Amino acid sequence: MIVRSTEEITGTDRDISSEDGNWRSKRIILGGDKVGFSFHETTIQAGTVNNFHYANHIEAVWLIEGEGTLTDRETGETYELGAGSMYLLNGHERHTVEPRTTMRMLCVFNPPVVGNETHDENGVYPLVEVPA
Repeated sequence: MIVRSTEEITGTDRDISSEDGNWRSKRIILGGDKVGFSFHETTIQAGTVNNFHYANHIEAVWLIEGEGTLTDRETGETYELGAGSMYLLNGHERHTVEPRTTMRMLCVFNPPVVGNETHDENGVYPLVEVPA
């Protein structure tokens, strides 16, 4: 059994912020926990434009606070997001998140991230294998 709180990981190597300060990810479950997924609490700042593309991962996102828009850059389709919204990037879609208010979300990645990944210039996390 694993029991963790966001309070205990705050300020550790599991608490990652983007270089531009747009988002912060508290990585609660990582690949090293060996459960087949990673689980994060991510906060994205209001008024920012955030381009992501998880070419190597499937991501499920459940928005629990805030509101904004999600744009599928593959199709141009835009979705309004608010507390209780969920989106699943099951096709590795290039997407943009633009919060009108600070957004707090819970995210699941498969395969799991290991914790030290950072977005490259295209918003992609590299696929890092979990040591056996």
